Amino acid sequence: MVQQNTCLAYSTDFISKMPGVEEDVPLKEPGVAESRPCKPETSGPTQEDKSSPEDHPSCVIDTVNDASKLSSEIGMNHDFHVEEKVLPPSSLEGRVKETIHNAFWDHLKEQLLAAPPDFSCALELLKEIKEILLSLLLPRQNRLRSEIEEALDMDLLKKEAEHGTLNVPHLSKYILNMMTLLCAPVRDEAVQKLENITDPVRLLRGIFQVLGLMKMDMVNYTIQSLQPQLQEHSIQYERAKFQELLNKQPRLLDHTTKWLAQAAADLSMPPPSCPDTPNSSSGVSSSPSEAAISPEPLSPAMVLSQGFLNLLLWDPEDEEFPETLLMDRAWLQELEAQLNQLTILASVLLVASSFSGSVLFGSPQFVDKLKRTTKALMEEFNSRPEEEAMVTVSERVSQEIHQSLKNMGLAALSSDNTASLIGQLQNVAKKENCVRSVIDQRIHLFLKCCLVLGVQRSLLDLPGGLTLIEAELAELGQKFVNLTHHNQQVFGPYYTEILKTLLPPAQALETEVESL
Repeated sequence: MVQQNTCLAYSTDFISKMPGVEEDVPLKEPGVAESRPCKPETSGPTQEDKSSPEDHPSCVIDTVNDASKLSSEIGMNHDFHVEEKVLPPSSLEGRVKETIHNAFWDHLKEQLLAAPPDFSCALELLKEIKEILLSLLLPRQNRLRSEIEEALDMDLLKKEAEHGTLNVPHLSKYILNMMTLLCAPVRDEAVQKLENITDPVRLLRGIFQVLGLMKMDMVNYTIQSLQPQLQEHSIQYERAKFQELLNKQPRLLDHTTKWLAQAAADLSMPPPSCPDTPNSSSGVSSSPSEAAISPEPLSPAMVLSQGFLNLLLWDPEDEEFPETLLMDRAWLQELEAQLNQLTILASVLLVASSFSGSVLFGSPQFVDKLKRTTKALMEEFNSRPEEEAMVTVSERVSQEIHQSLKNMGLAALSSDNTASLIGQLQNVAKKENCVRSVIDQRIHLFLKCCLVLGVQRSLLDLPGGLTLIEAELAELGQKFVNLTHHNQQVFGPYYTEILKTLLPPAQALETEVESL
């Protein structure tokens, strides 16, 4: 997951405060320069303003600063990592940053070419490089630590600079050798390219850029190696923060209680009749997993699963969002948008397959091309109404099918079939469309299976019509499971107490939420 520069600084601070963590990961980011002369730019964490906990329950978001949000993301995202923030060259910030950098490195070049040379900026750079190299060492690498301290002894280097004998190329070569020892295999090629640079200023600039990547490699390595401890620390941290608010606002769980009560009520009602579905030849058939999830008897696990599914259908205008999920609301909205796009994508593929037959859809290359084309066109949903955008989608899909049939020497679609195909594809934009309704139900069923059985087991028994988007469903399901699992671990004790008041005693005590 890509994070901004503030995440790099905080993630190391978050790790360093954990008990039993010995590794000291640097907070500064190298490789960029400030407007101040002779000093590489460093970046640190930024703090957002905090709101008063006595405000409306939405203060749960306002009072949780960047640290809490990043704590949650590390806890629920097993693949969490930091990456370099790359500014678009055409952006104002990108142009300003590039101008400042060029000015700094031009100034350094002027100093080194002066007679006699001025090493003031070079010394600052070497000092910064030394600190970065030391920060990349593990606690047990004492020999390398002593070697770096000796080779880059700043007092000695200052004396050499005063006498005009500071050998920058020689020191740069030593630094490259040390980087070769310390870098991850993925950075070997970048370090090797630096060895071919003869210009001392270009070389120092390249060294800083690669060292910046190496610092992030170290942060990501530390995060991954400490993931279990980070998750547990994140759970305790978030729960403690919420409890502080709850102590000041006893009614802070009112919306959460209402949310769980609605989920229990939904499960107690008979399932709605399914809309008209395409026949079995269309690929939308019953799935054994539908029968695997019975609404009786109610249990805390079932109520909570239903509650999480309801969040994917939440009205954006409804302010009574569960307090325990306010910090996750943006992520849930992203998942809802992704679910909607997959519903349309699967519906388009299903309709297209019913017109083009098994020959075209038996070709992975054709299916992959059609998916990529449809996904690219669906990006217009952000700027145009779905019904308008689907006109473009329907025409392009029809063209792809027509051209592919022609390339394979097969009979092209008749004018009537083409018109019918385009019409049915355009109707997918309507939420009441029968194909779209069925696909939407199937995806929600899949997500429910993911919460109960896990993602991998659910993929073994995909509902009809979803096999062509299996990879996309796996990604969506894993994100949903990670989010809900982390939320349950943090707020499980609160959910358990609420559900005891909503379910009969025997059912409420059957399973504790924390054990999910």
